Amino acid sequence: MVAPRALSEFIAEANEILEALGRELLALEESGLEQADPDRLNAVFRAAHSLKGLSAMFGLESISRLAHHAEDLLDALRLGKAPLDQALLDLLGQVVDMLQEMLGEASRGEDSTELKERSEMLAGELQQLASGGGQDTADVLDQVGIDPQVRAVFTEYEEHRLRENVKKGVGLWKVRAVFSLEDFDTRLATLNASLKPLGEVISTLPSSQPGDDSSIAFDLIFGSSKEKAELEGRLLEGATLAPLTDKMFSTPPPPPPQRKKAPLWDDKSISGPALSPLASFTSTPSGLSRLATTPEPSLRSLTNTVRVDIGRLDGLMNSIGELLLIRSNIEKLSDAARQASGPALPKLWGQELQREVRALERRLDELQKGVLDVRMVPLGQVFDKLARLMRRLVRESSKDVVFDVSGGDVELDKLIVEELSDPLMHLLRNALDHGVERPEARTRQGKPPRATIGLVAKQQGNHVIIEVRDDGAGIDEARVREVAVDRGLVTREQTEEMERRELLNLVFQPGFSTRRDVSELSGRGVGLDVVKTNLQRLSGLIDISSRRGEGTTFTLTLPLTLAIIRALMVKVSGRTYAIPLNAVLEIVAVKDEQLRTIEKREVIEVRGQTTPFIRLARVFGLPEEKRPVHSVVLVGLAQQRLGLAVDELLGQQDIVTKPLSGRLRGIPGVSGATELGDRRAVLVLDIGALMEELLRTQVAAS
Repeated sequence: MVAPRALSEFIAEANEILEALGRELLALEESGLEQADPDRLNAVFRAAHSLKGLSAMFGLESISRLAHHAEDLLDALRLGKAPLDQALLDLLGQVVDMLQEMLGEASRGEDSTELKERSEMLAGELQQLASGGGQDTADVLDQVGIDPQVRAVFTEYEEHRLRENVKKGVGLWKVRAVFSLEDFDTRLATLNASLKPLGEVISTLPSSQPGDDSSIAFDLIFGSSKEKAELEGRLLEGATLAPLTDKMFSTPPPPPPQRKKAPLWDDKSISGPALSPLASFTSTPSGLSRLATTPEPSLRSLTNTVRVDIGRLDGLMNSIGELLLIRSNIEKLSDAARQASGPALPKLWGQELQREVRALERRLDELQKGVLDVRMVPLGQVFDKLARLMRRLVRESSKDVVFDVSGGDVELDKLIVEELSDPLMHLLRNALDHGVERPEARTRQGKPPRATIGLVAKQQGNHVIIEVRDDGAGIDEARVREVAVDRGLVTREQTEEMERRELLNLVFQPGFSTRRDVSELSGRGVGLDVVKTNLQRLSGLIDISSRRGEGTTFTLTLPLTLAIIRALMVKVSGRTYAIPLNAVLEIVAVKDEQLRTIEKREVIEVRGQTTPFIRLARVFGLPEEKRPVHSVVLVGLAQQRLGLAVDELLGQQDIVTKPLSGRLRGIPGVSGATELGDRRAVLVLDIGALMEELLRTQVAAS
């Protein structure tokens, strides 16, 4: 029986291995299948090998078995026994998805028969591919005259890399290097680094001509298309260059006679588990069988663990050490206060206490920042998974699309990153299905046949902006108006009075879809409302801009963290509320006569810009006090602005937001609650939700 803590650590480690495996597969595809980087193939192979060993150690035999078959296929790829093509990469992508599902089951303590059957079928396909190849009977290395004694020391993998270099027509060289015993390791690494840009270092062997007692000699087998003079110019002192083969090809040698290979998959020769009635196979152009469409797994990570740089932990420990010193000093001052005589404490004691309080505040700020830094992870953790998913969806569609990703190094709170995966997947699916057109349609419109879908992240102050954009057909406003009226969301008269932004935001209504037919990607009337709901739970905001014929952009605005935030405390009708300070732009005083009403909406003018104005007392159904002058907190997210009328400003305070539960869950405009120093609980306002609620009520009232 595996201990829960040990299993949790295994899930975290295995999840990171799978994420790395997925990234390397994506990089293989992007770099081109014809010139696959052998180092990258080795990295994928090692990841599968590590996962196989770990899962076997923890008794998860089904995961270990699938990883083992994947390892066998990857080994065949490394050795050139199986062809690297798009269909095979797709199959390996399926393996990653399947292993993610199986890890999810293991983390929940489940054991699904249906998942096990699908895993066995996938393992059978991997096994068939791994055993379907084989080396050609006529070896190309026999044609270049390598000394048999030299060939005898190579591993099977090194012989394969030699063979691949010969097929490309490059020269094979032996670099002999003699280094002092004192620094041979660093000098050998330097020599490898200097040669790598010029070709491939295939093998590093102890030299057949050893050095003297104070030195060590190595033979580096090197493949390169560069001239001998250029190669010699990159050698370190003590290294010499000589051809490895009797023949040097300036063009690739003629290929050896090919033997006819059996088909990779033959229904009549399949042995192993029978097909489950829940799954079926369909033919693909490459001849590989494919698993039938299964529910798309969530892209969320299976674990909440975060790998932390040791430097960040050192910073936290230093801050804690300083806090312990401050505590000791405060204890001494407290003892002195108890022992002090006279009607008043000495003035010097008060000054000392004030100094320690300021030091305490500085160290607590450092500790808070350090804890937040530990929670931050790069968005690339989700972007890499989305890129792999999108490439598969694009290939399965009949559209020509390039997927452009940037900003993966932008960091967000781990919990926010995990919650973002599903909303972003919805938006990207919609962009592919609803947004971009087919190549022939784009050509008729004068557009390039290849469409672009972009995923971009950037940090702006205390927020992160994520954009999902496409250069497709854009949103048909007339169709949006027609659907909204048909479904009773608004009247036709109301749609005529709406601004463009208000009309476009109707697509976030539950069940709204302009699609007349249902596709495999989207069009089922779900998606965008889910995106909006999920973002509101993260105190985020989603905005949409679209031009007919030019494309659509969804802009997501999110806070860096939901853990510890600084807030502006305000009082409304005798009740205290917290407004996240990262959304506060400024505070202004507005006289009652400065308020204006435009189309039944109260607005104020701040430096020439008209801004919507709401009274928080009315929003929460509280008794409203008549005031000649209003204290207005001007808040903003993305490009939107809103003025909040409050009764009193109480100052700033660091707060820890806690989620609401029970009947309080889901209150519009409230993201959670926090506890003040006097043990009072107050509500934390959700600025994004308030803005969306204002827009919704304006649409209903217009």
